[in-house]
Amino acid sequence: MAARIEPLLTVADLDSCPDDNNRYELIDGELFVSRAPGIPHQRVLLNLEVALSNYLSGHPVGILVPGAGAIFSNHDAVIPDLVFVRNERWPEVVSNNKFTAGLDLVIEILSPGKENRERDLLVKRQLYEKFGIGEYWVVDSENRSVKVYKLDAARLQSVATFRDSEEITTDLLPGFRLTVSALFNL
Repeated sequence: MAARIEPLLTVADLDSCPDDNNRYELIDGELFVSRAPGIPHQRVLLNLEVALSNYLSGHPVGILVPGAGAIFSNHDAVIPDLVFVRNERWPEVVSNNKFTAGLDLVIEILSPGKENRERDLLVKRQLYEKFGIGEYWVVDSENRSVKVYKLDAARLQSVATFRDSEEITTDLLPGFRLTVSALFNL
């Protein structure tokens, strides 16, 4: 008996998914479905967004966008929680109101559950690495930490894990500092 090969799903297939308050993403042609984020997730996202927006209002070096689609190929389309793109790179990474190329910074906030952790820590990290994302932050509410990966030699390498009273910093945003515990102040 011959092995049955499942066809890869495409962005066109993704477009036919129902609008049912679930999040549909494609990675290497595989469909990932997750429920809409809960309130704690969204509060952490808001804390991050406010801190980054406040920084950018005084240092207008780029654009911050929450929850927008990123279509990297016909088989790879995701919805990062938060994206930052430097001003000079905006025209090369945006097309038809979607992100379509390597972004400067992608931030994902882990949702509860083993599958969500695996998707964001492994599968999405590999996807972002493949498409040249410069920096990837994984915010872990359960462990009250932020794991930072930076692209080096075409690999997203873990460079730091920030916790508690430690301050998150990045070369992308000179002078930006955010105490980790402030993210989880709900």
